[in-house]
Order: sequence, then structure tokens, then C-alpha cells
Amino acid sequence: MDEETILERLRAVEDPDLGEDIVSLGLVNWVEVDDGDVTISLALGAPYSPTETAIAGRVREVLDEDGIEPDLTAEVAREVDPEDDVLPGVKNLIAVASGKGGVGKSTVAVNLAAGLSALGARVGLFDADVYGPNVPRMLDADEGPGVTADEKLVPPEKHGVKLMSMAFLVGEDDPVIWRGPMVHKVLTQLWEDVSWGGLDYMVVDLPPGTGDTQLTLLQSVPVTGAVVVTTPEDVALDDALKGLEMFGRHETAVLGIVENMSSFVCPDCGSTHDVFDSGGGKAFAAEYDLPFLGGIPLDPAVRTGGTDGEPIVLGDGETADAFRVLTENVANNVGVLHRNRTAETATDRVVPEEP
Repeated sequence: MDEETILERLRAVEDPDLGEDIVSLGLVNWVEVDDGDVTISLALGAPYSPTETAIAGRVREVLDEDGIEPDLTAEVAREVDPEDDVLPGVKNLIAVASGKGGVGKSTVAVNLAAGLSALGARVGLFDADVYGPNVPRMLDADEGPGVTADEKLVPPEKHGVKLMSMAFLVGEDDPVIWRGPMVHKVLTQLWEDVSWGGLDYMVVDLPPGTGDTQLTLLQSVPVTGAVVVTTPEDVALDDALKGLEMFGRHETAVLGIVENMSSFVCPDCGSTHDVFDSGGGKAFAAEYDLPFLGGIPLDPAVRTGGTDGEPIVLGDGETADAFRVLTENVANNVGVLHRNRTAETATDRVVPEEP
């Protein structure tokens, strides 16, 4: 079977989000047939996302009808010039942001990172909350980074997640009192001087608001997309809008909205209480035509997991399930971004074999 015939077979594989077949969308980079062995490169950029895993599975299924077991690879073009890319080994950088403090942004970032790792991805977590770095405590990471022979920092690893935080570099009780230029300098050095290795996803936990750290991130590294965390009440939603406007001004895609503390189920009586109102995050997402990534209950087990260093996404129960849904939705939306970008520049063409 030659390359053109295989491409015709692959027209039976549809992208469930974009609604066309993967050949027409330009999601087949190349096909190579060598002495009966078939290798296919797909333009899939969200490793271990359920949707892209299913697309790859469908490719195998279609070709299995002809007795072909293809070797599949995945690659998407990076928009950043390699010479300007300070994180060349990172496929996707996800910023987790909030307009105000106290909405559980760090909890979402930690569980998102741990959830992606549990799916099988290579994950890094960068705690960029310079003034209040508490991610190491939430992961029970008391061992600091190592140092390579060329004086690069080697991040410690917890739950399969490589971790870097300002908490490793300052005293436990020392306040960080820095002006904007110092924040920019330190964060830039950390991105450039940490030996992350190859990562499928880097999750960046930003401080609340729209200040110097956010601007440094957006101006220095290629952000794939942002996750905006809010609670349901109007005050939090007003501040979440400021975050949306910030990402919009920097042409950064928003992967979706998370409604944290969406309800509280009393462990004694079983009744549900809307402590911070309800449905505000979902309505906010709908109003601004953004994906709603999920609602996370107000659950004491989240606090316990953060204190004990065991992200709740790795456990059982309704809240763990909610975080797993959130994780899958984020990964799926990263994939949609990449595939949309590929489809916008592709035409329905016969794809040549690998050069």
C-alpha cells in the first residue's frame, strides 16, 4: 500500500472538535512507507489529552482493517523562533491565573499539574508567585533543587511533577520585597537557568492580579494558553474579567474558566450549600464565549490534601473526579488550539512522505 492510499484511508478519521477529517484539516504531517512498514506523523500537540489519544486510536483502527500497524509520531510547528525560545524543551506552557487572591488558584495549578502527570505526561510546575510561594508546601516538597556541572538548577520532583519555586531560593520566613525590575530579572533568570529537560506541559502558577510577574511571563516565554480561576460571586468575577483583558491585550488564548468553591456538601447532613453563590463562573464563561472547564466543590479534603502534600486529584471521590475532568478539559483545549492553528494554515493536499 502506498502513501496516497493510506491518506485516503485516513480521510475516514474525523476530528470531533473541528468537524472535518484529519487529512483535509492538514493534521497529517507526512506518511512514509518503507518495505511494508508505515510511519505517520500527526499534527497533534497535546500529549495524553483524551481527544487526541482517541484520534490516534482511530487512525490505528482504520489502518488495522488493512492489516497495517502504523508507527505514529506527533509534532506541531512552534510559533517561536528557536533562537528566541528560552524553553525549547517545553511543548506547552499553561498559565494559571486569577484576578484576585483567595480563589484557590494555587490549588488548581497543583492539581492540574499532578493530574496531567497522572495521565502519563511529562510535567513541570513553576511557582511564579514571587511574593507568596506556597506550592512546595502543597506538594510536601522540602528538598531544594540540585545543581548541574554548568551551574543550572535541577528541579526536585514530587508526584511525577518537576517543581521550581522562589520558596527554594529565599528563607522560609523571609518576605520578598522587590520592585518590578527585580521581579523581571529573577523570573527571567529562573526560566533560563533551570534544567527542565523535555516537558509535555509546564504549568505556571501566577500571583493574583495583573502585575509585573504576569507581564514578564507574557513578554518572555511562549504561553500556549491561560486558565482563569474564579469563585462564583460577583466580586471575584469582576476581577476575573481584568485577567481576561490582560491576556487579550497580549494575544494569549484563554483555555477556559474554572469555578472553584462552587458548592459545599455538608459531610454531616448531606445537604448542599452555595457558600459563594453558584453558577457564576459558568455564566461568566458563557457570556464571554469561553470554555467552561468545570466546577470544583468546596471540600475540606482539598485543604487536607494541600497540607499533607497529596493533591486530591490523585485520590477518590467527587472532588477528585472534578479535578480530573478539569485536567482532561485543559489538555483537550490545548489540542484544539494547536489543531485549529494547523487547520488555518493548511489546505486539502496530498502530503509528501518524510523528507
